[in-house]
Amino acid sequence: MKIGIFVGSFNPPHKGHINIINHLIDNNILDKIIVVPTGNYWDKQDLIDIKDRINMLKFFESEKIVIDNKHNDIKYTYQIMKDFSKEYKTDQLSLIIGADNIINFNKWKNYQELLKYNLIIMPRNNIDISKYLIEYHIKNYLIIDNYPYIDISSSIIRNKINNKYLDKRVLNYIKENKLYLKRGIYEN
Repeated sequence: MKIGIFVGSFNPPHKGHINIINHLIDNNILDKIIVVPTGNYWDKQDLIDIKDRINMLKFFESEKIVIDNKHNDIKYTYQIMKDFSKEYKTDQLSLIIGADNIINFNKWKNYQELLKYNLIIMPRNNIDISKYLIEYHIKNYLIIDNYPYIDISSSIIRNKINNKYLDKRVLNYIKENKLYLKRGIYEN
């Protein structure tokens, strides 16, 4: 089975994240995707509680989309992948990353250990991915060029909470739980 591991803060999970997941599954690039929202160790502003981010991602859970709630406090991606490789010994694991992450890939803790997995790279912001593939000696990769890319970031969404980039269920969850109030403006 081809399994993708999608690690991120998902603060909040938005339509861009969901488009990536759906595209990879609908086009049979992956059979299953495990979404791993990260704990609060990231150096990020306004990172809401992991339980809320998991709850919002659960709206998208299905037979092929699994929302992980076991690996959220593991600090480094290589450790997460190592754990999954023990659990899915006979499956092909891929790490899903955006092109914005490939720029500093060599700064990731033990990034060389991640090179034994396939990288699925989602283009973003016209970043020259091939430059970094050569620089970091990345051999196992797949660049997904033809997916419905949404040029948005979670930080922009947090400043203006509305349904343009958020699934209605996620938007309702945010409003009901009064998330991002310090920073965001709720709109219909």
